[in-house]
Amino acid sequence: MHGYELRKRLNLMLGWGRVLSYGSLYPALKKMLRANLITEVTASAAGATPVSRRPRITYEVTELGNEHFQRLMSEVGPTAWEDDNFDIRFAFFSSTDMEIRLRVLEGRRSRLQERLARVQGELERTQAEVNRYAAELQRHGVESVEREVRWLSDLIRAERGDGSQGSSSVTPPAAPTAPSTTPRAAGGVPATND
Repeated sequence: MHGYELRKRLNLMLGWGRVLSYGSLYPALKKMLRANLITEVTASAAGATPVSRRPRITYEVTELGNEHFQRLMSEVGPTAWEDDNFDIRFAFFSSTDMEIRLRVLEGRRSRLQERLARVQGELERTQAEVNRYAAELQRHGVESVEREVRWLSDLIRAERGDGSQGSSSVTPPAAPTAPSTTPRAAGGVPATND
């Protein structure tokens, strides 16, 4: 897989809210190389007509990289549920223990509930001072946070296996599967060709 394909796959996995650029992908790969979390394997395309003189580069996760990934997935604390990291952590929940998933989900929900209370208080104070478009934007923000809090509550109920508290159409995330024999890049992403 070329760098373009890796970027495309990561963007698909992380969703439209987080777009990974080449300007962040390649520096991240180089940083992981320096930390010995991945290795770079140069492969020649045997029998293929060369498009360029540049060899294909495949990245493979090292044992240290696997240990680092597992350590990151077991961390629980504010960095796990803040805006900058939550979606990435959530994308890899299948590699995370259920108790850790619950703590991260509960932490995220708690943080959003605090934010919601603060924003609703500010809304009441500033409602008369803003034009109707600014008010609509504020209302949209509040509704988005309320929707995420409901979603998190459904996920928490599903993780606990408690279907008695309201109806939840959310099913628990799949249990972690056995490691694949496919070489993996940092973060459990299949190895790529550059």
